[in-house]
Amino acid sequence: MKKQSIKLIIPALFSLLLNSCTNDSLSDLTTVDDIESATYTQNVKPIIDNNCIFCHASTPTNGAPMSLTTYTFVKQAVINRGLLDRISRAEGTSGAMPFGGPRLSQTNIDIIIKWNTDGLQE
Repeated sequence: MKKQSIKLIIPALFSLLLNSCTNDSLSDLTTVDDIESATYTQNVKPIIDNNCIFCHASTPTNGAPMSLTTYTFVKQAVINRGLLDRISRAEGTSGAMPFGGPRLSQTNIDIIIKWNTDGLQE
């Protein structure tokens, strides 16, 4: 009886494990190829809000030098403050962002790069 129960439970647990993996945000489900023209509001703001605002809030914390709460601030960070370089650095490299956290997904980095290439549209 126990062997028969185990034979039924193991496949059920395996199926549950496979089906419980999900993506939590639109940016995790979006690829750069899906985006015709990247804009701040549609594509970049959700990435910044989910990964950067903790330190780069209206009043920056944890040593962050500037706020990234608006289109203008993020645009200036790309143009003048090396944001693309900082988010593209290998995790653990000096100056890599997000500071102390995991590196952004390559998809998110590529979306921000595409936004820059597309002219930093709002």
